[in-house]
Amino acid sequence: MCPWPTQLVGVSLSLLLVASLQAAELPWIAVSPDGQGFVQTPEQKPFRVRGFNYDHDDQGRLLEDYWDKEWDAIVEDFGEMKALGANVVRIHLQFGRFMEAADRPNARSLAMLDRLVQLAERTDLYLDLTGLGCYHKQDVPAWYDALSEADRWDAQARFWEAIASRCCKSPAVFCYDLMNEPVVPGGKRQDGAWLGPAFAGKHFVQLIALDQAGRSRPAIAREWIRRLVQAIRKHDQRHLVTVGLVDWSLDRPGLTSGFVPKDVAADLDFLCVHIYPESGKVAEALATLEGFNVGKPVLIEETFPLKCSLKEFEQFLDGAEPHSVGFVGFYWGKPEAELKKSREFKDAYLLAWLECFRKRAAVPPR
Repeated sequence: MCPWPTQLVGVSLSLLLVASLQAAELPWIAVSPDGQGFVQTPEQKPFRVRGFNYDHDDQGRLLEDYWDKEWDAIVEDFGEMKALGANVVRIHLQFGRFMEAADRPNARSLAMLDRLVQLAERTDLYLDLTGLGCYHKQDVPAWYDALSEADRWDAQARFWEAIASRCCKSPAVFCYDLMNEPVVPGGKRQDGAWLGPAFAGKHFVQLIALDQAGRSRPAIAREWIRRLVQAIRKHDQRHLVTVGLVDWSLDRPGLTSGFVPKDVAADLDFLCVHIYPESGKVAEALATLEGFNVGKPVLIEETFPLKCSLKEFEQFLDGAEPHSVGFVGFYWGKPEAELKKSREFKDAYLLAWLECFRKRAAVPPR
């Protein structure tokens, strides 16, 4: 009789999955020949994104807070996300952890990134590497905030040079996302603060300039994008480049980020939008998504039933299918087995969300 069942009692499904995967090289991801979606090359097999933002754990800690001491937990999380049907994991890299000075990357953090990329390769998952994060204000170096706009852009370019030079050879990198939710101010920021208001203790919105100085806001956005794309292309000509835009980036009355899709798309391989549909306003969310269709693939890089019911959220995802190349939800490190044991409402809601994700991830791309 085979002794394996007895020996494997207590070992998590996700760890078993990681251990059993072959080390065969992943196909590279590219924009499809028609410019409307993604394909795995060289076979030109359609690739539709079904992913998770892995931005913090259940305790709110950022990845760099614990990845050197709790690596096994990250391995297990990657296995769990893969078991749920994900093919992309969005990682949020913090500027202060990767840059010791404006011109000096942190070697230890880069080594940990190497390790993460290798894990993605073994787990058959692609990485959306989002950079320049300043999510925890206390971790932002004082010298960084004291830089002028030009010097800050130079430091950001060196960040991306360091990342691209380490990741250029791995097919497990799906894309580089220049920054999460950048904004160009209208006029001059009087308080000199580079970060937007905090949400749940984290600063997700970040300014790329403090003074419009007579320039058009989209012109500033284009110049910044070109500066950072140029830095990446010094080392990496192949991986896709994008930027994670707030849904209020469209050029319409009211609040706008300055990153108008039709004005910034030229230097990006595809567009990303972050949309959280509101209850009773699913049609409005879908209209916003359509506004980002300016001739390049559009990925819903952040979405979640945060402001609506799960039923309405599924209606949004159904409606989004013809206008997007996939979606990226959230996974915070609490596996389904643990959620099922909990009696807390938030855990029951998370469990329902993961079940929704699993169902949708099982549908093959058209």
